[in-house]
Amino acid sequence: MVIDIHTHAWPEKVSLRARETLESLFKIPFVGEPTIDLLLSYMDKNSIDVSVVACVATKPEQVPSINTWALSVRSNRLKMFCAMHPDYPDWQRELLRIKEGGDGIKFQPEFQNFYVDDTRMFDMYAQIENLGLPVLFHCGEELSQTMLVRSNPARLRAVHREFPGLKIIAGHFGGFQIWDETRKFLLGEDIYLETSYFIRFMPRDTVREMLLAHRADRLLFGSDFPLVDQKIDIDCIKGLGLPKALEERILFRNAQELLGIESRSTP
Repeated sequence: MVIDIHTHAWPEKVSLRARETLESLFKIPFVGEPTIDLLLSYMDKNSIDVSVVACVATKPEQVPSINTWALSVRSNRLKMFCAMHPDYPDWQRELLRIKEGGDGIKFQPEFQNFYVDDTRMFDMYAQIENLGLPVLFHCGEELSQTMLVRSNPARLRAVHREFPGLKIIAGHFGGFQIWDETRKFLLGEDIYLETSYFIRFMPRDTVREMLLAHRADRLLFGSDFPLVDQKIDIDCIKGLGLPKALEERILFRNAQELLGIESRSTP
């Protein structure tokens, strides 16, 4: 199996605009128009069993409509980390809806203008922890290099210390382009580290060493599709010469356990 814990897709009515906006911001081309159909086609091409779609609300009022769409397209092959915004007023009710029909939460601190360890987030984190929902944070710099770093390894560890039962997934291996801080603050912690925009940006031996230094049960494969063809990152992981059991944990077993996914899901 392969489970991709970090992908993106948009409803067809806004997918072209989303692509144009983000390609302009990030200065990289997407592999195609970021629709559910494109994601499924790449999953078929690359033998990916399950993908998790990470939804982001850049404005509080977007939360319910984004999640209504996400829950409508959720399936055995597509799991949903639903949108939540720090300033959404009815967040308690929305978290219950996500618990009922979704799979987790996605926060994008740069686009949502909050620091992950801000105490104003603590009531929300407490409910997410109580509900047992995983929460994926974008971590580190942005590709655009035009924003602050509001989610770095030290701040994320502070959240973990405050909410040790919160299932934290640190995107981009804890911090895009600030992986020395990941080494200092996150390796060995009870925090999931996912591989998107990490394994191709560091020397092979360094990537291998950092993967081996973290908890084997807290590593996840993520691609950040459609910013990259998933096969590129899958091949990178398979080329690291990791122990077979660890490679399997990264590519699917840990995500299976985290999300309660059965082996060889079918549409």
